[in-house]
Amino acid sequence: MIDGLVTLAYLVAASLFILGLKRLSSPRTARAGNRMAAVGMLIGVVAALLSEGILNPVELVGGLAVGSVIGVFLARRTPLTEMPELVAAFNGFGGAASALVAAAEVLRGMDPPMRDISAAGETVVNAPSLGVAEVAVVAVSVLIGSVTLSGSFVAWGKLKGKKGLSGFSGLRLVSILVGLGVLAVGTLFVLAAGQPVSAFETVGTDATLWLGVLGALALVLGVLLVLPIGGADMPVVVALLNAYSGLAAAATGFVLGNYALVISGALVGASGLILTRIMCEAMNRSLANVLLGGFGASATAASGGGDSDQPPVQSTTADDAAVMMAYAGRVVIVPGYGLAVAQAQHEVRELVDLLQREGVEVAFAIHPVAGRMPGHMNVLLAEANVPYDQLIEMDEINPEMGQVDVVLVVGANDVVNPAAREDETSPIYGMPIINVDEAQQVVVLKRSMRTGYAGIENPLFFKPNTQMLFGDAKETVKAVIGELKTLQAA
Repeated sequence: MIDGLVTLAYLVAASLFILGLKRLSSPRTARAGNRMAAVGMLIGVVAALLSEGILNPVELVGGLAVGSVIGVFLARRTPLTEMPELVAAFNGFGGAASALVAAAEVLRGMDPPMRDISAAGETVVNAPSLGVAEVAVVAVSVLIGSVTLSGSFVAWGKLKGKKGLSGFSGLRLVSILVGLGVLAVGTLFVLAAGQPVSAFETVGTDATLWLGVLGALALVLGVLLVLPIGGADMPVVVALLNAYSGLAAAATGFVLGNYALVISGALVGASGLILTRIMCEAMNRSLANVLLGGFGASATAASGGGDSDQPPVQSTTADDAAVMMAYAGRVVIVPGYGLAVAQAQHEVRELVDLLQREGVEVAFAIHPVAGRMPGHMNVLLAEANVPYDQLIEMDEINPEMGQVDVVLVVGANDVVNPAAREDETSPIYGMPIINVDEAQQVVVLKRSMRTGYAGIENPLFFKPNTQMLFGDAKETVKAVIGELKTLQAA
């Protein structure tokens, strides 16, 4: 009876995961999908803990309460500018949890065999059953989980702008050697933990040693894999690490015989890999190129960086930008990470409302890798209640860019850099961009002329149809709003 209820709970949880993931495909239903998946996870956790007798009801409720308080605190205190870092940390903790649970399960199975005396006076050996396949899956879970843990926190440090997180000479050779060491130690662990156990011997000590070494080497490997990857590739890395955390969870689910964990891990792993592929296509690069190439690791003079032959930039003012947009027929806003840093999404929404009152058609052009994580701009604008039908993907907006009167670029840089089309020597050459330079007029909101996250100069700033509006995005948009209100009152 209890086993049937647990299986039913797992089925309900898995169904909620699938339905929730489906709803995440649209901004209109994303919040509902997130709630459904959260409820499914709650059901799965409660069912697993109660069925295995791991916690009593009081401990279960207490643990859920403490975890919920921490989760709510992090969610409310973390600004959207730091959401990518939070996602990276979540990926790391997910990988760590999978590795620890899988390791604990196999170590529990390696307890020394016990000898009991049966009623007939015979010696009965209770030897642990450790199949090679089960132990191999544990090794995979520990490997992927540990790589995810250390790699995610290196990504977290890069997103936070921590110093010293860059590659070094000979890094690839070291990575190869550590990778070979991981394979060797993993094999030794499987051989030690998967061999038959007699009544008078235990392999727990050797297997535990190799498992510990495997985890340590995997942690080092995770650092080495992410260390050389540049900041411009972080959206891809975050998506890939998310897939790793799912694969680690699925492997742990096989060890535990937990169907809900297998299904949820497989869903996360598959969706993360699909998202990684989409991100790579958006940058016109292969995953191997991202992992081994890593543009954006440091500033570069490519793509015209520091070219003294560049014409001077044209600056503008808030009142001129307001007049330009007020008398435009169509305005397109391109958001970037600078918008998130300035927390200017609400001001931009107010600007849109004012322009629409004047009969101006306004839309947002969204690049897949704008920001520091996949979907960053969508989440940012959703917080300001920007209507979903105003968010237009890059592939849809580009053919119409020539008919746009004014493009307002708010904090974006690399995703509007025409060097991706025009300069074959540029590190981002071939990367699909939003073709804002084809519009009649371009106004770029930027603090300074510093390069973007890819570390290369942007020729857009020197185009004859581009005007730079320097300053904090939030304060600048406020100034433009004030000028628009003055024009409307006149």
